Amino acid sequence: MLKKRIIVCLDVKDGRTTKGVKFQNNIDIGDPVEMAKKYYEQGVDELVFYDIMASARGRGPILDLISRVAEQVFIPFCVGGGIGSIEDIRSTILAGAEKISLNSQAVKNPELIREGARIFGNQCIVLGMDAAKDSEMPSGYRVYINGGRVKTDLDALEWAKTAVAFGAGEIVLNSIDADGVRQGYELTLTKMIAENVSVPVIASGGGGTPQHLADVLTQGKADAALIASMVHSMGYTVDGIKRDLNGLGVPVRL
Repeated sequence: MLKKRIIVCLDVKDGRTTKGVKFQNNIDIGDPVEMAKKYYEQGVDELVFYDIMASARGRGPILDLISRVAEQVFIPFCVGGGIGSIEDIRSTILAGAEKISLNSQAVKNPELIREGARIFGNQCIVLGMDAAKDSEMPSGYRVYINGGRVKTDLDALEWAKTAVAFGAGEIVLNSIDADGVRQGYELTLTKMIAENVSVPVIASGGGGTPQHLADVLTQGKADAALIASMVHSMGYTVDGIKRDLNGLGVPVRL
């Protein structure tokens, strides 16, 4: 059985790690380079680094900070935020990222997914999708961009399928409704996307206990669970969470 991955997310704003609830009221919680090193030493499978203000401010990725994080970790490292061109993808990979997350920019220019996958390979191109419940949408969920601040006309399930057809090799699916609330992942949304695409789906938003991770990795059919608050401020460690998951019968790399 394939082992499930545990991924820590560092949301970065003005060069510092930050954390909010439902994408709002973000507070400074530390230095991303030091935090990346700590989680790497605790045994995290992958790291995701999001520059949460880059797209809204119309600027590219912070390459210096990306390279400093990459020097500290020897695991897959995904970077998102402000990546709007093939040149941005290339420079981010050269700075040390293995994967690129395209979110707002993918919505604005879907050809970037296709071109990025053609040049760098599907495994490098991750679709970041922020979705929230909306009864007007066929799937019941609408896609948002610019850090959850701007709603689109895209249905979450249709957009996931379209992005995979264009070449996205993985989807990080973030539930805006569950983000930072620590009450559990959005199982309905995660399962729906996971059952309808042929690439790995990473569940994001809502992790508060190891049981929440176990639920989304089994009932929600996710291939990986992304965590932030649990290890940033709730006293959990990555290795401790993995031991708990192992005890709950979820296969993880110990």
